[in-house]
Amino acid sequence: MNLVQANDKQNHTAVQEFILVGYQEYPALLFTVFLAIYTAIILGNGLIVVVTTLDQALHTPMYFFLRSLSGLEMCYTSVTLPKMMVNLVSGDRSISLPACASQLFFMLFLGGTECFLLAAMAYDRYLAICLPLHYMTIMSHRVCVGMVTGSFTISFPMILLQIGMIFSLPFCGSNEIDHFFCDTPQLLSLACTDIHSSELALYFQSTIFVIIPFLLILASYVQIAKTTLRMPSATGRQKTFSTCSSHLTVVILFYGSAAIVYLRPKNPESVKVNKLLSLLYTIIIPFCNPLIYTLRNREVKNAFRRLLGRTRALKRGMGMID
Repeated sequence: MNLVQANDKQNHTAVQEFILVGYQEYPALLFTVFLAIYTAIILGNGLIVVVTTLDQALHTPMYFFLRSLSGLEMCYTSVTLPKMMVNLVSGDRSISLPACASQLFFMLFLGGTECFLLAAMAYDRYLAICLPLHYMTIMSHRVCVGMVTGSFTISFPMILLQIGMIFSLPFCGSNEIDHFFCDTPQLLSLACTDIHSSELALYFQSTIFVIIPFLLILASYVQIAKTTLRMPSATGRQKTFSTCSSHLTVVILFYGSAAIVYLRPKNPESVKVNKLLSLLYTIIIPFCNPLIYTLRNREVKNAFRRLLGRTRALKRGMGMID
């Protein structure tokens, strides 16, 4: 028994880095695809931030939250995609322990923040639809800033505790992570000690980040549904549905994929499925967010046209176009 422990300790000291297996087939093609997606994420979400900031008509709580979400999505995607693209180009899939810990911290921190921010957006819709006369009084700018700030700060101490718990475990044996970023389930599988108590604690924390905001969102939409069904006008019901459909689509995609990855029982067959689902909530949803929130949003499209008009007028004034 002492010999086994000694070997484990020796292996633990030897693990100075991890290998991100990721996706190894067709690296040139995948790099091109991921580069195009990353560029679209930055440009699309960045455009929402610019438009909702410059257009005075969009200085409302709803677009304040949307601007915060778009900024968050740019940061969230930047934690994984650049590293994955570098790995595809260089062929070097290694990541040091500190870099792995940092990547996991920002993934969990920003992911947890998004959960609470989506809950804040649902509450905003609830007030606008169910309590319209009190909406502007309750959702003051100070309250909006406080809700966004709270979404960021509420998850920080628990995520820090979670990172400390994971990286205090001894790692031995294989250092290959069958994923394209450092993630909790894969790291726990590499630990060479009993992880039962760690899994329970981490499962509990994940439940808090997923279930509590989800229940708040569910409660908000139950009240919204009740109010909508009592509306006498079909046009009013359709307008309400159109207002909420974008946010509800993002909630279903984000929470659905994240819940399957982090809350369902782990088994060897789930590794490939989890990797695909992780692509959904880390890359595809941030890519689709600008489309989801703008294609059916007349106010954003009109603001974008006004911005283009002002840009053309400025260019004409500077003699750059005829």
